[in-house]
Amino acid sequence: MMPDTTSRFLIIDYNLSRVDDVRHISTYVRERHGAAVTLIRGAPTPTDAGMCDEVIDLDPLRSDFVDAAEELLRPRREEFGAGIVFSDNAVHSGAVLLERLGLAVDNAELAAGAFCKHEYRLGEAGHRRLLSAQRLLVPDFATVDSLQDLHAFAAAHPDGFVVKPAKEGNNRGVVMVRPGDDVEAAFGEVLPYLEGGVVCEEILPWVREFSFDGLGPLSFVTAKISATGRYPVEVAQVLPARLNHVERATLERTGRQVNWLVGQLEGPFHNEIKLSDDGSRAAVVEPNRRPAGMKIWSLARWVYGIDLYHRWVDVAFGRAADLSLPEPTCQAATVLLGVRTDRLFSPDDVTPGASPFAQAVAATAALHGFGPHELVVKEFAWLSPQRRPLRATARDNADFAAQGCVVLTAPGADMSDVVQTLRRAWLDALDDACPGLDRELPEPLPTVSPDPTTVMEAAR
Repeated sequence: MMPDTTSRFLIIDYNLSRVDDVRHISTYVRERHGAAVTLIRGAPTPTDAGMCDEVIDLDPLRSDFVDAAEELLRPRREEFGAGIVFSDNAVHSGAVLLERLGLAVDNAELAAGAFCKHEYRLGEAGHRRLLSAQRLLVPDFATVDSLQDLHAFAAAHPDGFVVKPAKEGNNRGVVMVRPGDDVEAAFGEVLPYLEGGVVCEEILPWVREFSFDGLGPLSFVTAKISATGRYPVEVAQVLPARLNHVERATLERTGRQVNWLVGQLEGPFHNEIKLSDDGSRAAVVEPNRRPAGMKIWSLARWVYGIDLYHRWVDVAFGRAADLSLPEPTCQAATVLLGVRTDRLFSPDDVTPGASPFAQAVAATAALHGFGPHELVVKEFAWLSPQRRPLRATARDNADFAAQGCVVLTAPGADMSDVVQTLRRAWLDALDDACPGLDRELPEPLPTVSPDPTTVMEAAR
């Protein structure tokens, strides 16, 4: 169906890593709803112009974003039938804009808690008694403006704490400070984020982490696999999570309470939650009022057979959301793939014709004794085409070389075990595919991570 330029769908901002998702949404808007697509984002690219029918250059972090965007769009208000907010940076300002334009959107005022970690913790603290009664742990927290502030929080929490940017995603800048660690070194690692705000939080006492994901009443639980140690970077997402009925009930109860705090009702959510060992208690790592990263909605499509991006568009246009998901038909995972040693790396280092991810998946299937087609590659992408330094011990998502998605249909197998095998097999396969490469760096890598704008966490 050709789009009707008198009927428009508004997309407010997106992260560069979601370009394929924007293209997917735009195609569906035109074909299913016959509407043209208008995109608002700062410094739009030629790719944006190729995906959307109209592009407006406006940064959602501008202090006057809402007023400026409303001034541009208000005279054309009748053209817009629906809209969505598709980035953390726009989750608050974009919701305010949609409200002003009279378009359907979840509550804008409370959306600030889904953008700023400090704002969310304040909301939690304001309802501490109610949340505690529901077995949700509300951690101590504080903002940090100086090294003295950090020392004060460290003194009050001798068992350790986490320091992280208040408004930064992608696991970037998160540092775990344990007893005996150098507090000044930790401050140096978050110093680049100080202007946008830095928070300290007491360490949540549980290891297992999950995300409560979904759209409106549709929900599912994804298991997160993270690195241990000083930099708790996520390395994989597994769907569906293996849970007993107590664990599932706790995560669902907690996830809905988070949505209540940040004003989510009909739109998307991705709430990161720690679960106690006995499964009866939980604590929130952070909320998100957007689709999950790490291709989690793609995992859901393979596992449940439902395209949540299509459903999101339909809901924005006023269609009632589905109430439940079908039973899962398989297991799926997204895996971040690193390097064996600190090194400079570019995809150009790989021998032409070599397929290290396919090789690693084949080796993993053999080690687990899977039959033909029981472990299948669904997607693979290098995270950046540039030559850049990568750490063997990743500090954030910028330290990974690639990302891959696999689907597992072998009965009785546990995808979490498969992921660990796959990540080890990948290191061998990558080394085999890069013969003669000088892998070692002449000097240690710098403390500060590479410019995140050069790295696409979930590449095209």
